[in-house]
Amino acid sequence: MGLAPAVQGDNAASLRIKPGPILLLGAPGVGKGTQAKELMARWGIPQISTGDLLRDNRDHGTALGLEAKQIMAQGKLVPDELVNQMVAERLKLPDTFDGYILDGYPRTLGQAHWLDGHIGTVPRALPVIAISIRVSYTQLLRRITGRRNCPVCGSIYNIYLQPPKVDELCDLDGTPLARRSDDTEEVLEERMRTYGLLTAPVVEHYRALGRFEEVDGEQPVNEVAAGVMAAVARLRG
Repeated sequence: MGLAPAVQGDNAASLRIKPGPILLLGAPGVGKGTQAKELMARWGIPQISTGDLLRDNRDHGTALGLEAKQIMAQGKLVPDELVNQMVAERLKLPDTFDGYILDGYPRTLGQAHWLDGHIGTVPRALPVIAISIRVSYTQLLRRITGRRNCPVCGSIYNIYLQPPKVDELCDLDGTPLARRSDDTEEVLEERMRTYGLLTAPVVEHYRALGRFEEVDGEQPVNEVAAGVMAAVARLRG
């Protein structure tokens, strides 16, 4: 399926549907976190992040968390099987019954197959649908390499898209702006390669199932959100 057309304002029909599980995809910097918050507010569904699940299980000393902590202490990656178990436990909570937004999971084809199979065992559960937010490489580069923040007041700028009034100085207190050490083209290229290698098979998996759409992520935030909601409505129709 191609890019979803821009949609102006809230889509009333979209708000009435049961969204089910939504996988938000997109390269680093496309705005997945922003869009997840928009969808959470509009539909009242939770965001499920594997990073949050790992921290919660570790901080609460669950059996899964202790096992993960021991693996990470050895400098190893937490295996899919353990992450899958944490996801399975999270999906038992009632706030997920109408839907949820998946953030950073499934990251690999193996995780996608497991998730589809797990959801298939839950009575009346809707299948996962995948929405990819698409932004050009040039725009991503401007978003990431242009980011600046004020170390004193925390104000955030972008020298290309939302520049300060005086170059590299905070509008509020005149403090020289700071740049994160990883906000470079080299780091972006490496993250893009990793994303492509891991996520391309996930995209093709859901595309082949007819449960995938792309949305233009270079629009204003509210229009991207409306486009995502409209895509969900089409895929759930």
